[in-house]
Amino acid sequence: MFEKIIFKCLGVGCLALSFSACTPTLVEHAVNTEVPVGYNDSQDTSNIAEMKWKEYFTDPYLTALIDTALSNNQELNIMLQEIEISRNEVQARKGEYLPSVGIGAEVQVDKVGRYTRNGALEANNEIRPGEEFPEPFSDYMIGAFANWEVDIWRKLRTAKKSAYKRYLSSVDGRNFMVTNLVAEIANSYYELLALDNQLAIVKQNIEIQRNALEIVKLQKQSARVTELAVRRFEAQVLNTMSLQYDFQQLIVETENRINFLIGRFPQPIARDYDVFSELATDSVQFGVPSQLLQNRPDIRQAELELQASKLDIKVAKANFYPSLGITAGIGYQAFNPKFLLNTPESMLYYLGGDLMAPLVNRKAIKAAYFNANAKQVQAAYDYQRTVLNAYIEVVNQLSNIQNLQKSYDLTARQVEALTQSVDISNTLFKSARADYMEVLLTQRDALESKFDLIETKMKQMNAKVNIYRALGGGWN
Repeated sequence: MFEKIIFKCLGVGCLALSFSACTPTLVEHAVNTEVPVGYNDSQDTSNIAEMKWKEYFTDPYLTALIDTALSNNQELNIMLQEIEISRNEVQARKGEYLPSVGIGAEVQVDKVGRYTRNGALEANNEIRPGEEFPEPFSDYMIGAFANWEVDIWRKLRTAKKSAYKRYLSSVDGRNFMVTNLVAEIANSYYELLALDNQLAIVKQNIEIQRNALEIVKLQKQSARVTELAVRRFEAQVLNTMSLQYDFQQLIVETENRINFLIGRFPQPIARDYDVFSELATDSVQFGVPSQLLQNRPDIRQAELELQASKLDIKVAKANFYPSLGITAGIGYQAFNPKFLLNTPESMLYYLGGDLMAPLVNRKAIKAAYFNANAKQVQAAYDYQRTVLNAYIEVVNQLSNIQNLQKSYDLTARQVEALTQSVDISNTLFKSARADYMEVLLTQRDALESKFDLIETKMKQMNAKVNIYRALGGGWN
């Protein structure tokens, strides 16, 4: 008996070798996983990406917004359902390589014509001496039945591993969405604070320009200036007043952008805009590039997709080999319910197996095999592109932080100089040592420089958010 089993196994092995010899060969694409040693020759491994977002963002109003968004954001909730779908796919793949067992019962009534083959046989035979076939003929059956594809080449198990990799990939996809969502809310929040401060500056300048307009009107009465000066100062006041409505509209739009992200209808966003000028823009700890491979969810997602695509090639290759299927069943069957459980007379059972190998449809199998390989090559390129993009994002933000700090320092000095120039021009104008155009131009330049300073501060805060996102922070 053992010799028969050995010969059968040898036969299946030889058959598999003959089919594997006909399997097309593929050219593998090597994946380059090397990254630079450090950023700007730095070897410090301290990394802000390891901080939780509640530690990195300390503004209580901002953290409350992010908390709400993580619960209510529609896109994030859609992604959670994608994760659930991927988890169910893993269970489905697992069920494919386990036996399919079911139980069932069947009742049927059959009446055949007397002058047919079956009818003549029933008429001329007896079930037992003196007991003819009942008419019509009833049939009762109950039993358990099983089908099983024996996973000889581990095709089904490999497909399950591939589905599991994609499930993990969907989890990292959700984490990457969380990272982007946190960054988008933080950037919009800092933009909102900047707009609040710019609106406050506009209102302050309106009061300053109104006072200047009153002085010019008095000087006109004393014939020191003309009506032209009065009109120019009045136009300046009206122009500045119109700016406040532009900023009010931008504030409404920015608030509603945040409301959309946190999944609620338009309403005011709670915040304290007075703290904007005091927000810290300290230097960040950015670690080393190799940490991106673990911290960035999009890199891990691309890596898992690459691993899954490699497993898909093995699944596609296994389709060239023979498949072994086993069917079995056991139960009871009788024409009368009172005989249904008679053992062994009413018992039925069967056991069968089939060995099938592709012969005619090999072109379709080859096409699927080559497609799996092409998708694996795509995944390899996507992984390399994702790593390269992550590294460039970090380098860009590090450079941005340095340049913005220098720009902010220079703009602050410009604001200080122009603020003093406004006072000087007003004094000179009162003593007739400067004309009204110098006063107007100085006020305009001072206002624009204050806007620029706030804009630069907002860019600094955005850079602080973006470097945190680029390093892979915000999802944990």
